[in-house]
Amino acid sequence: MAGESTTQHTRDDEQVREDVVGAALGRLDLDAKARLLAGQDMWSLPALPEIGLRSLVFSDGPIGVRGVRWTADDPSIALPSPTALAATWDPELARRAGRLLAQEARRKDVHVLLAPTVNLHRSPLGGRHFECYSEDPYLTGEIGSGYVNGVQDGGVGTTVKHFVGNDAETDRFTVDNLIDPRPLRELYLAPFEAITRNAHPWGIMCAYNSVNGTTMSEHRHLQNEVLRGEWGFDGAIVSDWMAARSTKGAVEGGLDVAMPGPQTVYGEALAGAVRAGEVEESVVDEAVRNVLRLAARVGVLDGAPAVVSPSDLPAGIDGQAVAREVAHRAIVLVRNEGDVLPLASSGTVALSGAAARDARVLGGGSATVFPERVVSPLDGLTEALPAGALSYCVGADPSDELAVADKGFELRAVCRDEKGEVIGAGSLPNGQVQWIGDDLPDGVSHDSLHSVEITGTFTPRETGEHVFGTRGLGRFTLTVGDETCYDDFHGPREGADPFESFFGAPEERGRFHLTEGRPVTVSLTHVVQKSTGSPLTAVMFSLSHLSPRRDADELIAEAVEAARTADTAVVVVATTDRVESEGFDRTDLALPGRQNDLVRAVAAVNPRTVVVVNSGSPVELPWREEVSAILLTWFPGQEGGAALADVLLGAEEPGGRLPTTWPAAFSDAPVTQVAPVDGELPYAEGVFIGYRAWDRAGTAPAYPFGHGLGYTTWSYESATVSGSGRSVTVRLTNTGDRAGREVVQAYVAPVSDTAGRPARWLAAFGGVTAGAGETVEVTLDLPRRAFEVWDEAASSWALIEGPYTLTLAHSLTDPRLTVPL
Repeated sequence: MAGESTTQHTRDDEQVREDVVGAALGRLDLDAKARLLAGQDMWSLPALPEIGLRSLVFSDGPIGVRGVRWTADDPSIALPSPTALAATWDPELARRAGRLLAQEARRKDVHVLLAPTVNLHRSPLGGRHFECYSEDPYLTGEIGSGYVNGVQDGGVGTTVKHFVGNDAETDRFTVDNLIDPRPLRELYLAPFEAITRNAHPWGIMCAYNSVNGTTMSEHRHLQNEVLRGEWGFDGAIVSDWMAARSTKGAVEGGLDVAMPGPQTVYGEALAGAVRAGEVEESVVDEAVRNVLRLAARVGVLDGAPAVVSPSDLPAGIDGQAVAREVAHRAIVLVRNEGDVLPLASSGTVALSGAAARDARVLGGGSATVFPERVVSPLDGLTEALPAGALSYCVGADPSDELAVADKGFELRAVCRDEKGEVIGAGSLPNGQVQWIGDDLPDGVSHDSLHSVEITGTFTPRETGEHVFGTRGLGRFTLTVGDETCYDDFHGPREGADPFESFFGAPEERGRFHLTEGRPVTVSLTHVVQKSTGSPLTAVMFSLSHLSPRRDADELIAEAVEAARTADTAVVVVATTDRVESEGFDRTDLALPGRQNDLVRAVAAVNPRTVVVVNSGSPVELPWREEVSAILLTWFPGQEGGAALADVLLGAEEPGGRLPTTWPAAFSDAPVTQVAPVDGELPYAEGVFIGYRAWDRAGTAPAYPFGHGLGYTTWSYESATVSGSGRSVTVRLTNTGDRAGREVVQAYVAPVSDTAGRPARWLAAFGGVTAGAGETVEVTLDLPRRAFEVWDEAASSWALIEGPYTLTLAHSLTDPRLTVPL
């Protein structure tokens, strides 16, 4: 009875919201309606006091909530990367992570989170691979549904992105992805459909790219007919930032909100198009209705009950605890020869790798947030091990490129007008200035701003030759100590990404011999370029730095000597933000620098060598058979070092399973084409991406989809299929000597295929926990969609009756039980 009462209450609230939205819409004139559909600035929509509408605020995600300012003054919880979240294979944990992010959003007065990213791992070269969940559409849909439900449990909206086909970064603004209807439906649209049906998201973000000739912000078929018509989506469709191309095409193609503002294809341009008879006002009304519905749901429209009232919000959530839990649950143990892990707490450990000290905890680009603290592997192991048990050597640095000035720098930004008078100042978390829209220091406006000086001190951590540089476009003057090493104008490359000043490579400007611990003054002055006709008003540039480069062989030799006498050697290898970031794709899967040499040299002197791989997506591990254990930590978030120590010392089990296939070599990867030719990128592989493609090629990867070891063992006892054949109950026993968690994976394979399908595919999964010797059961529901294909001739789903084989497995290549369907 209580459930019926709650359902009725929810339906009553929905009707009230619809009534308030309809009444509010009826009180707006054309200009107000058109203005509401255009961003008023970088992150928000305008308030309309005449209808009781407050400003609706968006913020980037997906691993944190940055808020409307790019600053460390208002820090954010930084969760592990989306690849890590998917590696947990736990939608409920994703839901808890979402609830935490909703709490963070409310703290920062944010109403809508620009997340999750549910594009697929079509190719390991994809630059935002780390920001997406998986190569499998079903796993992606399940994790994404958990995330969306969690965020919206907290009364904050989501915008599931990027709809659709934004699976690579090369020419992302202009590329036309040619995707046949069947792979489009069975792969790329599938996660969006699942999340729309299972989690009812309040927003969708359309992609920059085109699909089959039509830019996504104007894709009437996919946005109006499929998303809204077939799937019943009733939220707001928001453009990716600067993705809206035209007024008539966008509004008739289903785009509700054009971001950012105030210069957009909506606003005055949309009102003018209606008055000129180019667009029907009724089309505008439907877009406004969708936006008002979103506003009502998050509680910024007077008279409309928010979906989640303040009294129903989840209790206060410990962000550090959730970040640590997701991190250790996401760690994938792919190798553990001789059960070298977990480590004995009494042994000595020789730790090496630059990323062990300066951990990379998140990916580059719009996913960046500024956590209050970061626990590196060095920090985590120092805290967990007895005094004197741990030694550390750099061993090898993954980067020999300039990076944003960070460790040892204390900086601020000083703003001046054209006369050179100071008009404002602000703190900086590092050497990067990124002020977009009205995100400027107090008292400063774009009209009054002429130059910005990054100024402060640098205290070196090493004696030697330090390299300084700049990133950005325009005029720069760089001074270190008393010497000006650069004073010139740096222009754009032809055909460069519009965000090159943020994503592009830094330029070297000067070298200085500095002494460890002795501060030196630094100053980088940038004359701001006034943008004309651009929808984005921004100041984006950075001071860059590179520490002294010691002889690589000498660094490796130091690590080897430390490892030689230690009980265990732990080597941390990593990618950099010049390898994995928004704005560009990778060209190979190699670890940068001399890191492979470091691993091999350490492994040669210590048979108990453990390698920790700190990357958001697959990298080649050519030494994988030469070491005892390998842990994949992804980008592990702010608590990554603490979680790693938990796993290494056995306080927690490495709970992750691979959400994507790891190639042994880049040349083995079945899909490597991410660069368009003449503006077009054919998805020629059809439905064969990820493990589907590996099965067809017959090539063995380094580690298959679903793989992951634990600290206990499992015996699969029996599998019982329901009478309808649409669910299976699996009985299994923990046969080890400690508690653990197992992810039961169900793969469907056609006995004889007449529909051109893959050899097998993931149909369901479920996690179970059990103590040593305990027997447990899990029931997996097999969705109808697992047995359907998209019939291109009929433009509809077709059920293929079978027969099928159902395999219950520990991973794709570790089957435990097989039953007929």
